[in-house]
Amino acid sequence: MESSISSGADSGADSGTDPGTNSGATSDGSQLDIAALPTADRAALFEFLQRIGDDRLVLGHRLSEWCGHAPILEEDIALGNIALDLLGQATRALELAGEAENAGRSADALAYFREAIDFRNLQLVELPPGDFGYTITRQFFFDAFSIHFMDALQNSTHAELAALAVKATKEERYHLRHSSEWMIKLGQGTEESHARVQRSVNELWRFVGEMFKVDEVDRRMAQLGIAPLASDFRARWDSVVSDVLARAELDHPQDEFFARGGRVGHHTEYLGHMLAEMQIVARSHPGVEW
Repeated sequence: MESSISSGADSGADSGTDPGTNSGATSDGSQLDIAALPTADRAALFEFLQRIGDDRLVLGHRLSEWCGHAPILEEDIALGNIALDLLGQATRALELAGEAENAGRSADALAYFREAIDFRNLQLVELPPGDFGYTITRQFFFDAFSIHFMDALQNSTHAELAALAVKATKEERYHLRHSSEWMIKLGQGTEESHARVQRSVNELWRFVGEMFKVDEVDRRMAQLGIAPLASDFRARWDSVVSDVLARAELDHPQDEFFARGGRVGHHTEYLGHMLAEMQIVARSHPGVEW
């Protein structure tokens, strides 16, 4: 069996109506020629695709840590399926990143042989799983972001990225429904479950702002029609989050200081520990397939 982060990636749950296919065409009907991009634009594309892949690789690994530990068997399976969806998305995004880089690195090479400082994921996704309420809250915040991001990404001028987004959007519908329902169950549940999920909301809130921070990489992707600006759908994210928190009878935190830095390689200490575990087999046997 080949060692690969893509193993079983197609086993995740799928739900919702098909949003249709997208050709990844520019406004004049032509597809973006990635090979013809200037060096600086290809470098920006490589950086951007790493962000997409790393978010989902790291979060998928965090969810996989619940295998055998979820509160009920059905949830053990659900979290595993969501993790597989995310790893499938990560695999494809990192494959496209390797193609943009054009240095011969595969998705597995990018996953297993980069240091923490080279990862471009949000700090939100690298935090330890915590209790079940903490994991669900983190997942809900990310799902509410990812559904809007992937939906808009279906219009990408990068045909392969648009195709990734078409599949991911269907998966994200299920993910968001799952995490939203759990937020409401926990919020309206026992005094203990309500207190725990409220504490998780409060603790994780300072990490959500990074999802909507844009830089020159994001702006260049928008100019090329490759990706939307995340800042454009902050209001829609807020609407979804506010609605679910209200239904869960949870207090909505106030915006204060937001942590940032994951997009440029500044991470919490937790990522390094996670990568040491995730990468140990591949690094112990470099170049080996089994």
